[in-house]
Amino acid sequence: MQETPNLNYVNQLARGDKSIQNELISVIKTEFPEEKEDYYNSLKLQEFKKIEENVHRLKHKISILGLEKSYKIANEFEHNLREHSLEKQQDFEKILIAITNYIETI
Repeated sequence: MQETPNLNYVNQLARGDKSIQNELISVIKTEFPEEKEDYYNSLKLQEFKKIEENVHRLKHKISILGLEKSYKIANEFEHNLREHSLEKQQDFEKILIAITNYIETI
């Protein structure tokens, strides 16, 4: 993955207000690990509808962190899951790793 997560969109939303920026970052740091865990649990159980829902929720974090190409990959994976296909799973999981590493630094 060549993209790197960033806070550009978060900063735009906060409009210079540090408390709003901190709140948004806090939400990401809280929700992302939970949503990622839900994703892996659903994957283990091969519950395609739940996996699709997990990917859909995670797409929002991908978008908020400025990952446009990664968002497209997640969207493709979400559509593949509707057909019970795991195509794009590895690409999607690389994105999750990149975000996990990034949120540990913010």
